[in-house]
Amino acid sequence: MLWAVFTLIAAAAQTARNAMQRELTATLGTVGATHVRFLFGFPFAILFLAGVLIVTGHGWPATPLVYWPWIVFGAVMQILATALMLSAMGERSFVVAYAYIKTEPVQVALFGLIFLGDHVTPLLAAAVIIATVGVIIISLKPGAGKTSTLRSTLIGLLSGTAFALSAIGYRGAILSLQLPDFVLVATYTLAIGLVMQAALLSLYLALRDPGVLRAIAKAWRPSLFAGFMGAFASEFWFLAFAIATAASVRTLALVEVLFAQAVTHFWFKQPTTAREIGGVVLVVFGVLLLVWAY
Repeated sequence: MLWAVFTLIAAAAQTARNAMQRELTATLGTVGATHVRFLFGFPFAILFLAGVLIVTGHGWPATPLVYWPWIVFGAVMQILATALMLSAMGERSFVVAYAYIKTEPVQVALFGLIFLGDHVTPLLAAAVIIATVGVIIISLKPGAGKTSTLRSTLIGLLSGTAFALSAIGYRGAILSLQLPDFVLVATYTLAIGLVMQAALLSLYLALRDPGVLRAIAKAWRPSLFAGFMGAFASEFWFLAFAIATAASVRTLALVEVLFAQAVTHFWFKQPTTAREIGGVVLVVFGVLLLVWAY
């Protein structure tokens, strides 16, 4: 059950990273704040890899050719997914779009079966569907559907699809290494992926909006901590991907919504509605079913 522990740590760290990125949005904008996770994250990923190599005594992993299409696919899909999610934020019906983004675990289960041959048992399928429905119930506010448009629906679904394909790409890369040390393969894949993403987004911003890069450089202190939390969260996502199916990991990751609900209720003192309680119950039941399925 190590994969479950890794996923819970990753979800908690990602919640903290998201909070930090929201603080940076005011000065860097949404694209700049998003780039922070890659630009300031990859040095920490390299340090993680160096630490693993030193502690284990292993040499640099032999990388087969089949590894590179998987890792490039995963890295590019994650960037695309983030861009689509940012686009959804600009929609009036963002809440609806966000609910569709959270169909990711269902899509991960489907793509995992198609591309990786990950077995989906009836119990696992039920857990994925129940937990996903719970998150959608929490996300959809009364009356939100009135502002829903075909555009916002498509953006949400496509973002969820891109996030799902990204998870499949990363898990495919990890499996293609075929090494017994799952910590090494996960950390190596994380470092390679973050270096690729940092390079691609830096090149994009340098060509399209160099002012954002200058703003990021000025805000290096808070960005450094946000980058560390991003790399830390990703490290545990990848460790989980190395020993469990992507569908299981991404379904359990829905507990992030429960963390957000807890922060909203206890920290911001906002009341929890009966609808939200019903959604939380479904998420918890789906997660328990998922763990039982293992």
